[in-house]
Amino acid sequence: MVLREAHKELLNLSKQYKAIAVVGPRQSGKTTLVKLVFPDKPYVSLENLDTRGFALEDPKAFLEQYSKGAILDEVQRTPKLFSYLQQILDESNETAQFILTGSNNFLLQQSITQSLAGRLGYLNLLPFSLSEIKDIAPRTIHEKLFKGFYPPLYDKPFETQKWFLNYIKTYIERDVRQLKGIENLVVFERFIKLCAGRIGQLLNKNALGIEVGVDSKTIESWIGVLEASFILFRLQPHHNNFNKRVVKMPKLYFYDVGLASALLGVQDANQLNLHPFKGNLFENMVIVELLKQRLNKGKANNLYFWRNSKGNEIDIVIDNFDELIPVEIKSGKTITSDYFKGLKYWNNLTGYEGGKIIYGGEDYQKRSHNFEVIPLDLINKKIKD
Repeated sequence: MVLREAHKELLNLSKQYKAIAVVGPRQSGKTTLVKLVFPDKPYVSLENLDTRGFALEDPKAFLEQYSKGAILDEVQRTPKLFSYLQQILDESNETAQFILTGSNNFLLQQSITQSLAGRLGYLNLLPFSLSEIKDIAPRTIHEKLFKGFYPPLYDKPFETQKWFLNYIKTYIERDVRQLKGIENLVVFERFIKLCAGRIGQLLNKNALGIEVGVDSKTIESWIGVLEASFILFRLQPHHNNFNKRVVKMPKLYFYDVGLASALLGVQDANQLNLHPFKGNLFENMVIVELLKQRLNKGKANNLYFWRNSKGNEIDIVIDNFDELIPVEIKSGKTITSDYFKGLKYWNNLTGYEGGKIIYGGEDYQKRSHNFEVIPLDLINKKIKD
């Protein structure tokens, strides 16, 4: 079993809050983690039709079975439970009574806001990080980009492409129906694939709508569905305007690079060697790895990008409030002078010094002007949250 980095934060939350919500994509390891940390609590899956029916029809009687608390899996499917949970939590001072898991952040947040605000600790759990699987991770970058980091792919000998196709059919389509009642799933699946083709690009909802055949309001709604289901996220531009001509549109990235590769039609890791989206996928993988560093410790996302109207850009700006760290991401294995152009422009514009480059090679280098060149395998050691 892979020891999750979020284990410590979950234990930390268990000492402070009466209930804890662990949210993240389906198959990200939420159930495995909470069962490991709370082995004595009864486990209840609300995906089960009979169990869910009981919880919806008679929530009070349902919860009375678990006077000492329980793990309630996919609890967003039973919103009626939350008001009764509030009463139970208010009548007791015990911490970590109920552990709630969910893969639909919109529905879960809606219920929490209405009933459990202030009573509940929150943990986001994404698929494996590179450091969690350092001993079993695919050897090459192409293999990492193809396989991604969902735990089941490291537990059993699944065929990667088939697993992702089943993931899309089984989970995305079902969650989509649950959220928005979208009827034309063929069009929606085409929309998801078009999103994968826009990784690392500025989100132009009008242009995407024209290509899909729907209006920009529908595009916004559908992106919200994918965000709520932890399929993709928007990386926002940094709010510090060092000049007035900065881009204000966000960029699109996927929470798992393997899923993005599957949506792009990649059938084998070797195809990524000359694939036109290799650089975008590598960038996606690095950004999500930096995000996992934060979320596994219960910290908020502090990642942004910066770009001005002339096309000058920094892939990632890590905002630590009193410090901004510019990070460039390059998939190539050979360090060239072009790697440093963006950082030099940023330093001249902002008055800051230094920056980091994460690349596809193997050597770590400390350069002049306080520049660091960091191989992917050292990302968690050399870039601290």
